[in-house]
Amino acid sequence: MKMMSALMSPVGRKVLTGVTGIGLVAFVIAHMIGNLTYLSPDPTAYNAYAYKLMSLGWIFYTIEILLALCFILHAVVGITIQVRRRQARPIGYKNYTSAGSPSLQGYSARSMIFTGIILLVFLVLHLISFKYGPGEAEGYIATLSTGEEVRDLRRLMTEKFHEPLYAFGYPIIMILLGMHMRHGVWSALQSLGVMSRRLSPLVYTLAAILGILVAIGFLFVPLYIYFW
Repeated sequence: MKMMSALMSPVGRKVLTGVTGIGLVAFVIAHMIGNLTYLSPDPTAYNAYAYKLMSLGWIFYTIEILLALCFILHAVVGITIQVRRRQARPIGYKNYTSAGSPSLQGYSARSMIFTGIILLVFLVLHLISFKYGPGEAEGYIATLSTGEEVRDLRRLMTEKFHEPLYAFGYPIIMILLGMHMRHGVWSALQSLGVMSRRLSPLVYTLAAILGILVAIGFLFVPLYIYFW
């Protein structure tokens, strides 16, 4: 009970969002790198990558469960924090300006709740389209260089991103992800107490660069598929 009370305290909620946020950032980067295997000269590389993940068995499913818990906790606690902030200050400001160091309350910070909700909805649709989309039973079968027959995720990705809604909608969402990460990484490190005030502006800049690189890494593949 004491642990639950500590986690539900204002400080505890910030630490919880920080820890889950860092975990999700690590997943996002790994997922982006995996997506980029689509561009490999070897046409079987992407399906081989997906097959290796699935071959991890219980390890893979344990990671999936942990990621699901991270997403749920991060979303619920993040929304709770924003709702309580609005309740504490119900009258908004007409004009916003960046507060600068150390709070750095720019547009990315003020839009966290909105980008977070959009990303959550996108995640559900993304899972439906790809993870739970057509598989071997529907004829999506590929043969690896080793001879194994696996689900043809590469074909599914190619077909999806030849549709304008996916090809252009996905990059827009990835730009929102980059914005969310820009403030989220800095805020997580600040909440966890691993960043000094002197380093705060530098970390915020590095977080912005990371957000931009992740957005580019994700949007490059769908645009490449659509135009090439």
